[in-house]
Parts: sequence; structure tokens; C-alpha cells
Amino acid sequence: MNNKKVVLGMSGGVDSSVSAFLLKEQGYEVIGIFMRNWHEKDESGHCTAEQDYSDVRRVADFLGIPYYSVDLSKQYMDEVFQLFLDEYKKGRTPNPDVLCNKEIKFGHFKKIAKDLEAEYIATGHYAGTTFINGKTYLTRAKDENKDQTYFLNQLKESQISDVIFPLSELTKPEVRNLAIKHSIPTAAKKDSTGVCFIGERNFKKFLSEYVPMKPGRILSLDGKEIGEHEGVFFYTIGQRKGMGLGGAGSGEPYYVVKKDIEQNILYVNQGECKELFSNELIANDFNFITEKAEEGEKVLVRIRHRQPLVPAIVNYLSGNSIRLYFDNPVRAITPGQYAVIYRNRICLGGGVIE
Repeated sequence: MNNKKVVLGMSGGVDSSVSAFLLKEQGYEVIGIFMRNWHEKDESGHCTAEQDYSDVRRVADFLGIPYYSVDLSKQYMDEVFQLFLDEYKKGRTPNPDVLCNKEIKFGHFKKIAKDLEAEYIATGHYAGTTFINGKTYLTRAKDENKDQTYFLNQLKESQISDVIFPLSELTKPEVRNLAIKHSIPTAAKKDSTGVCFIGERNFKKFLSEYVPMKPGRILSLDGKEIGEHEGVFFYTIGQRKGMGLGGAGSGEPYYVVKKDIEQNILYVNQGECKELFSNELIANDFNFITEKAEEGEKVLVRIRHRQPLVPAIVNYLSGNSIRLYFDNPVRAITPGQYAVIYRNRICLGGGVIE
């Protein structure tokens, strides 16, 4: 691949660092770009973006590749974060990483790469592509535990047709071992967790700075008042911790079953219950990446990252909505999250759970 220019999104983590190493080993002309999407400091006054960019510089210097930093924080605020807040205000549980991939990483970042006359762009996502009859399909990664196609479900074929995923056939332990073996500077850096722009800080405290919260009643499904919540927006369907209810009565944990936004009431049940399970769901604004599922087709579905794939039947509704009928009841289907469907290893696309 001599003289083939590829622009790689570098986050300062071990995954994108190893991706840069692999691309260079394969003979590409590699350029690293660090995307600064968030400017606020965490609770300790530390700006993680500054440390991450420092790690990008160390890796790029180690590999002998050029690197740049681009500020996409305004685009992120307008196109990702504002929608994230709007969804929370509706009482839903949004997934900003999906929007970030669609609008920022495979939108604005890709345009910057093309302005640099790149023939390809690359990322450290655990995902892959395959070419069938002249079409590009998004595929699950070898490492099922790390597979990130769930977060890529809103992309279009045009956004992945010239993308390289260097980690598609590697497991996370293999990536870490490659970094150690070749003395890549970020080899020992731990993986980031939490929502992309929030990191590991207190989520309730962070969200309360943007979404007005007020305490309200926690009721059992039969209407008995059993506690007080800190703000109904904080909680998600199926949640079992953080309500301060303890294990009174039967001693079993309490689970969030539903939320009444207008009345500011959180409904819970002690122990698992049938109300937590559903035989079907409706997903709106459904996006198909390359090819549509057929009416009545049996597909595999994931309703949150790392959840096991479950079989379901596709039923088309009006507009871009679909109904999925599950073979067996599925627990804690959460409005605002994405239902992502697969045909074997191919990720067909996804929609927002209504």
C-alpha cells in the first residue's frame, strides 16, 4: 500500500495507537488526527483531552508519522450534545456515541481527511467491512466482547466504503500484547469508560448542570409510596442501583420498571417482574446501512452495547419505523436506546426504540 494516504482518528488510547502501528507496517502513508470534542474539565480540574493529545503526540513521534489536532467542539455541542439533552428531557435514555460516530467521526472528521487528500480514513473501532457484489457492508468484529458495530448503526454505505478498521480481526488482549511487544507508548494506558464526553466523573452531578432536576416519589407498581428519587431523568429502565431503597421486605433488589415524566414519578418493583420484559418493540427513524432487511426476515437484534444477540422477526410499519417480534421476551427495552439488527455477521442498521 505504498503511497496510499490514510488519515487515522487518534484518541490517545491503545486501540488507535496500535491501529496507527499496523497501518504503517502495512505500508500506508499515515496521518494522525486528534478530535477535540469537549473542553470542560472534570471534577478535579483536569482536562482529559490535554492528556490524550499528549499521548497522541508521543505515539506519533514514536512511529514517525505526522499528526494534527482539530477542534470539533462546536459541531459536537450542536449536533450531538444538544440532542442528548433533548432526549433526557423527554425521559428517554439516549446514546450519544451513536450520534458522535454519525455526525462527527464519519462526518466532519471524514471531510477533513478528504481535504488532506486521503484515499482512506481509519479508526480504532472494533468493527469490519466486507465487499459483496460491489457493495460495502459493515460487519461485526472478531472480538465479540469489544464489537462496536452497535455504535455505528446510523452510518451509510457511503461513509464506510473507504474506511479501514485495522482491529477488525484482533481481540483486545491481542491488541494490548502488540502494544507491549512493540513498546508503543500507550501500551499500559487503561481503557476509557463511561459516556464519551463525560468520562468517569459523577454522571448525576454532570447531568444536573444541564437538565433541571427535582425530587419526586418512588412508587411500587401497586401505587404504594416507598421512597423519594433525586430526579426522574437520572434513572433508566431495568436499573437496580442508586435509588437508596435497600433490600427491605423480601430482601431482593428494586428495579426501575417505568417513569412518569409529567407526574415526576419513578415506578419500581422488588425483584424481577413480567413488566420488565417485552415480546416486541417499535423502532423509529430506522437506518439501513447498505441493504434493507426483508419483511418477515428473522434477524439478530441487540438493544444495547454488549447485550447478547437475540433472534427476532422484522415487520415494517409506516414511514421509517419497524416492529421487531422476539422469539423470547427481552428484558429492559429502553426508549431512546437503539435497536440494531444483524444478518449473521453483517450489521444491517438500527433505529431509536420508541
